[in-house]
Amino acid sequence: MLVRSTPVSGLNSTSKVGTKRRKGSEGEQAGAFAVEEETTTVAQSQAGVPTPSLQGVDSLLALQQMDVQVDDKRRAVQHGNKLLDQLDALRIDLLQGKVQPERLERLVGNLSMQVKSGNPGLDKVVEDIELRARIELAKLGHYVE
Repeated sequence: MLVRSTPVSGLNSTSKVGTKRRKGSEGEQAGAFAVEEETTTVAQSQAGVPTPSLQGVDSLLALQQMDVQVDDKRRAVQHGNKLLDQLDALRIDLLQGKVQPERLERLVGNLSMQVKSGNPGLDKVVEDIELRARIELAKLGHYVE
């Protein structure tokens, strides 16, 4: 169990509690609380100030938009890497002299997925990889649109 031995100032402080005594009969209101006039004017002046929670919502929406862009880029990179891995496996099959039909089906299936990242350079690289995969499939008699 962690016990704090040093006092923390400012938290739960009661020094600002309005125990204001009024002039006049001090005996009647010795322990009574009174609302200071300054606190009501502060509350009235803050009514016209925009709430910071709206600014927080705008920040969250902007952050979500960035996350979507990052996710799209990540998916495009994964798609390109998956196609490259499948092309390498196809190359090994060709060197061994026997191409597995399920490998061709997986490659065709992955080519049917269109992944766009929003980044023109990355999209161009992924399109080039897809073109290379289509060419290799066409050499083996499998034509993909």
